[in-house]
Amino acid sequence: MSYQVIQVSGTILNKIESFYKEYKLDKLPSGAVFVAKSPTCNITAYRSGKVLFQGKGADEEANIWKGFGATDAPSKSSKKATTVSSTGNKAKSSLPAGFASLSVIGSDEVGTGDYFGPITVCAAYVKKEHMAKLTELGVQDSKALNDEKIVRIAKAILPHVPYSLLVLHNEKYNELQQSGMSQGKIKALLHNKALQHVLDKIAPEKPDAILIDQFAESGIYYRHVAQQKKIVRENVYFHTKAEGLHLSVAAASIIARYSFLKEMDKLSELAGITIPKGAGSKVDSAAARVIEKHGEGFLNKVAKVHFANTLKAKKLVR
Repeated sequence: MSYQVIQVSGTILNKIESFYKEYKLDKLPSGAVFVAKSPTCNITAYRSGKVLFQGKGADEEANIWKGFGATDAPSKSSKKATTVSSTGNKAKSSLPAGFASLSVIGSDEVGTGDYFGPITVCAAYVKKEHMAKLTELGVQDSKALNDEKIVRIAKAILPHVPYSLLVLHNEKYNELQQSGMSQGKIKALLHNKALQHVLDKIAPEKPDAILIDQFAESGIYYRHVAQQKKIVRENVYFHTKAEGLHLSVAAASIIARYSFLKEMDKLSELAGITIPKGAGSKVDSAAARVIEKHGEGFLNKVAKVHFANTLKAKKLVR
C-alpha cells in the first residue's frame, strides 16, 4: 500500500479537515485530530501537524497540499502509482507542487444528473496573472454559489478567459444513449473536444497543465476517446473535486452552469411550465405534467428519457 506523510501548519491542517469533511470517520486513533476515508485513500491528521495518506491515491492527495506549503515529513513513501491508458501512455498520477498557481486549462460538466435539460461542458484557460482578477470577481467552487451568483459571476468572467462551451441537447443525448453509448463516454468525448478547442484558441501558447474534474479513471477516459482524430494528452491530470484545486475548473464549472440555467429557462418556455432541476419527486411531477400537456414523445426534447423519472411520471399520469 502506498503512503505519504506530510508536515503542515495549523492553518493548512484546518483546510485539509474542511476539504475531506464529508468523508470523516467517528473513530479516532490516539493523538489524531480527524480521520477520513476518501474514494482514493485514507487520511489521518495528528495534533503534531503530521498528516498520513494511505492507499492508491496517497501520493496524489498528499501532493495537493504540498502546493499550499506542506512539506514531506520524515517518512519513506512507496513508489508512486501511475495509471496506464489503453494506448500504453502513462497518465499523470499526482499534481505538481504549487499547482494552484500555474496557468491551467480546466474542464467540468453540468447537467449529467439532471433529468431535464442538456449536458453542458466547458473548458477554460486561467493564466496565473489573471487569478487575482477572477478571485476578485467571485470565482470559487460553483456548488457554494446560488443561481443568481452563478449568472452574475459568469457574465463578469467571460471576457477574461479563453473558453469552449459545448451544449449537448436532449434529443441528441437520447439518440446517442439509445445507440448504446454510455454517459461516461459521452462526457469524455465532450471534454476532449472542449479542451482541444481551447488549445486551438490559445496556440501557439501552451498551458502549464490541463485539469479535468474526474468522472472516470484516466485509462477508461482514454478508451472512450481512442477513436478521435485529436486526443488531448499532454500534461493532463484527473482529480475529483477539481474546482477546489484550480480556478480554471471553478471558472469552467460556473460557465457550464450558467449555460445550463439558460437552457433550462428555454425548456420551461417551450414546455409551458417551470422545469425543475435534479431528478427527485418534483421532477417526476413536472414530467407527468409535460406528458399530460404535450404527450409522452415531447419528453425526448426536454429530458434524458432513460432516467427512472420517465417511468415514474407515466405512472403518475395513469
